[in-house]
Amino acid sequence: MFTDKANRIFQEVIEKYHIINTVDQAFENAYPESQLIDHLLYRKCWIDTVQWHYEDIIRDPQIDPVAALTLKRQIDASNQDRTDMVEYIDSYFLEKYSHITPKQDATINTESPAWGIDRLSILALKIYHMNEEATRNDASSEHKAACQKKLEVLLEQRVDLSTAIDTLLSDIEKGDKYMKVYKQMKMYNDDELNPVLRSQK
Repeated sequence: MFTDKANRIFQEVIEKYHIINTVDQAFENAYPESQLIDHLLYRKCWIDTVQWHYEDIIRDPQIDPVAALTLKRQIDASNQDRTDMVEYIDSYFLEKYSHITPKQDATINTESPAWGIDRLSILALKIYHMNEEATRNDASSEHKAACQKKLEVLLEQRVDLSTAIDTLLSDIEKGDKYMKVYKQMKMYNDDELNPVLRSQK
């Protein structure tokens, strides 16, 4: 199943990041571009992992306002990278299934495969960090028990989401579903569409 590979790669990424455990560490993709989908999945989860930790840092109530603004810009750039990677992954699937002719009664899904994969990557981070909390030595037994219950729900979510993604890919391959990908329509980065940016020109 496709998600077996995705979940394995996401786990690799998260464990690799936490060896050094800093947002400033250099990125090196473990998979060459010749292994395209593995390469894209690894990059996608790395972006998500760094952003996860950006979001932790910016919530520090003692953060310097200047540092917070710099970090906000980094989060904005990371969000753009994240959505770019979703489009690259969907482009991979569009190419992979380009020879498939959808059946006459084929239907469209509420989200593309890559947006499901995006949620799966974030879910891998939730599972990793909830497990940390459920096993943290300095936490109370009540805290650990509460986090263990949440972890069990997250693990169930991963099974359900993985099944849904694999089913969607199978349905596309059989012609029961078809892909239709809408490119980004973000307005806030565009100096013609964002009135604040437009006024600076």
